[in-house]
Amino acid sequence: MSYADLDACSGRLRQAYERMASGEIPPDGPRQLIIASWRRSIDAGVDPQGGPAPLVYNASDIAGVRDSHPLRPVLPLLAQTLTATGGLSEHVMVVTDSEGRILWRDGDHRVMRHADRVGLADGHQWAESRMGTNGIGTTLATRRPVHVYSEEHVMRLLHVWSCSAAPIVDPDTGALLGCVDVSGTAPSLHPATVALVSAAAKLAESRLALRMHERDARLRRRFDALRGRPGILLSATGRVIAGDPAGVLGDRVHLPASGERMPLRDGRVAVLEPFADGYLVHGAPPAAPTLTLKFLGDGRPTTTIGERRLPVSLRHAEILALLALHPRGLTAEQLSFHLYGDEGNPATIRAEIHRLRGRLRGNITAKPYRLTSPIDCDFLQARQFLAADDPAALARTYTGPLLPRSESPEIRRERDELEVQVRTRLLLSGSPGDLWSYAQTANGREDFEILERLAESLPPTDHRAAAAHARLTAD
Repeated sequence: MSYADLDACSGRLRQAYERMASGEIPPDGPRQLIIASWRRSIDAGVDPQGGPAPLVYNASDIAGVRDSHPLRPVLPLLAQTLTATGGLSEHVMVVTDSEGRILWRDGDHRVMRHADRVGLADGHQWAESRMGTNGIGTTLATRRPVHVYSEEHVMRLLHVWSCSAAPIVDPDTGALLGCVDVSGTAPSLHPATVALVSAAAKLAESRLALRMHERDARLRRRFDALRGRPGILLSATGRVIAGDPAGVLGDRVHLPASGERMPLRDGRVAVLEPFADGYLVHGAPPAAPTLTLKFLGDGRPTTTIGERRLPVSLRHAEILALLALHPRGLTAEQLSFHLYGDEGNPATIRAEIHRLRGRLRGNITAKPYRLTSPIDCDFLQARQFLAADDPAALARTYTGPLLPRSESPEIRRERDELEVQVRTRLLLSGSPGDLWSYAQTANGREDFEILERLAESLPPTDHRAAAAHARLTAD
């Protein structure tokens, strides 16, 4: 809705408002955001003829609430940002909690005297359910920046006011902490003020995020100073910070309401111990999920972590294969050489590892890069069956070459070596069934010696012998 022509706008809004006040929500009235807010206000029983906002905190109560509220540290930033840009000139700024209760107020003294008359002051509540459509209540209800102009307010006594508000969200938990609002008399507050208020709210969230990261860093330093296996480090809100490289607890755990014992997802119970400004989880954490790599054959390489399937690119599959082949780990320089040869760039590998670690949720450690979770790889299984001289298991496992599209020098060497060893072992001691399994692989389909052995060792009536003979005689 355009506010360029305020007189025309006010006229249209007054008409829509009168219909709303009489119990009819006009379909062609103001913005849909305001229409939706009007409906919520009416459903909540808000009286358009109602009086000022109710007082819920007296002067003695509000002091304690302010001291403990998480927005207190960013109050100077909000005031400075809005004051420096002229946001408080002839206006009033308020900061509320998540229920719309005003905790702080600042601004022009003359405007604040007018604001006192409607309860736009410390300790008063402006939730939509109390005061109908208004900047504070509506931004908290929608969790988005809002500008409410004059007659868009449900209550008539607010029609000389306009307000712009934006929510402030906790970067740690995602919970709504409250909002910042700038209000003024209708002609003095331009709708563009909402952009300024929204920017101030984002700055506040950034400052809160910085403080969170600083707290995490302090906790990690104290955690790193502990000897032995101290457990898993949690923030005060249950966010996993350190000590869980495999990510078995996830990003966050639900802290028990009381007591120190904490049930885990697999039914076991761990002990939750207060530690500095956070917690330590001791006891029996869930076993790390197995990292399963299926990289043999001409299909797409597949990776599974526990029960979660994770599509990977060829480059990431190559990195995982190399780390599986080198359980002691590889440096960025070594990985680069194995992947690209002499033309490799370690910086490229570091960037790829960073992305891959994010997807695997901590299953790769650094310095050197190494897989930390249990591994189940088809190409390593094939090696084991070769060493155990078990051609039947080898034939079941080996479904084709290792990452056949890979051009990595190390992968090609491993692929060629494994192919030769599998073929040789099956020719020496494999049954017709084992040879037939190999004949279904990319290289076995046209392997003359394998097909000839099948045609000779199976009865002519066996479909496998017929298929082998057909391939041998095909042009």
